[in-house]
Amino acid sequence: MIQKIVLPQKSDWASLIERAGKSYEELHQAVMPIIQDVKKDGDSAVRHYIEKFDKVKIEDFKVTTAEFEEAEKQVSEELKKAIKVAKYNIAKFHIAQKEAVKKIETMEGVVCWRRSTPIAKVGLYIPSQSAPLFSTILMLGIPANMAGCEEIVLCSTPNQDGRIHPVILYTANLLNITNVFKCGGAQAIAAMAYGTETIPQVYKIFGPSNQYVTAAKQLVSEDGVAIDMTAGPSELLVIADETANPVFVAADLLSQAEHGPDSQVVLASPSEKLVDEVLIELSKQLEKLPRREIARQSLSKSRAIVFRSNAEAMDFSNEYAPEHLIISTSSEDHMAERVVNAGSVFLGNYSPESVGDYASGTNHTLPTEGFARVFSGVSLDSFVKKITFQKLTAKGIQNIGETVQVMAEAEGLHAHKNAVTVRLNALKNEN
Repeated sequence: MIQKIVLPQKSDWASLIERAGKSYEELHQAVMPIIQDVKKDGDSAVRHYIEKFDKVKIEDFKVTTAEFEEAEKQVSEELKKAIKVAKYNIAKFHIAQKEAVKKIETMEGVVCWRRSTPIAKVGLYIPSQSAPLFSTILMLGIPANMAGCEEIVLCSTPNQDGRIHPVILYTANLLNITNVFKCGGAQAIAAMAYGTETIPQVYKIFGPSNQYVTAAKQLVSEDGVAIDMTAGPSELLVIADETANPVFVAADLLSQAEHGPDSQVVLASPSEKLVDEVLIELSKQLEKLPRREIARQSLSKSRAIVFRSNAEAMDFSNEYAPEHLIISTSSEDHMAERVVNAGSVFLGNYSPESVGDYASGTNHTLPTEGFARVFSGVSLDSFVKKITFQKLTAKGIQNIGETVQVMAEAEGLHAHKNAVTVRLNALKNEN
């Protein structure tokens, strides 16, 4: 069960923020041969690794129109309705992230602006080994469509029948994503990174998964393929004081623990009484979960920590930099202002992390393993490039010319200076 720690010294925090799991050096060594084989042998290597890891033979990777049609029949109307509600909320939140072009005249005759242009080809990796994460299609496919990406490739692990889960196909088709392939694991990342005879090459790869897929993304990124971020096993930190409901807190911790055996959850509280109540609730609720063995393994790597105050708990959270942060305290809005490092934050007793995973509107593809210190979660901006423009009039080059000449000469870049000088001389001659 989860480890309880009372009033740790700050000198101990470094060990407490460590995540469980293999080292990336070890993971890279395991994954590199797969990437090299797929890069060299294409489809045949992909087939080999699917058969090796997923225990199924796949001849044709691409999902057919008939398979999309059959999948739609297998998804209940209740689930379709829920997916459409989530789609609406996610679209509403992300459309607000569009930026209008703003032209700024930095000085008379010098106008600068920035315009977003879509990444033409993107790959979406959708985990489906232990659970069909169709919600990730909404989180990635909606902003990709909004950005105007020309080609969207989706890869997901096939089941023992050589098919992709119906709800994944339904959700992809709902977003007009039809370039879908039965391929998962590191081999799918390599296939999208380099292209095969069947699976198209993309410019940027998105999507969370296990440590092996994350390692594969890291390796292909070193070879010139962009990735969204390092997004490994899921994690949650809950800051809760005596005003929190221990039943709610326990449920939140388990909601992340059930993701996978390498997930990690942390409870940070100034109340040892609350911590003890949550631990009791964890034991009760755990036994009722279908995925309790997975959650049990995750909890064995997790912690419940008693701090001296809410402020100290928040300081620890900022050091930990959690993927998900729940703040259930008497002053959560005030504490929210002190959040520096977190992927996504949930405030109050009635804001479970689950709503962000599915339907509130925010994106659930978030940085893990402390990368929230430097990375944001996926957004509309993740699917575009920002290109800057400038246009100078004759008056503009006259106004700024001397500044550029002086700076270029100081750096010893005389051709840079001359590019301005010839224009200024031409304007003098015209007059």
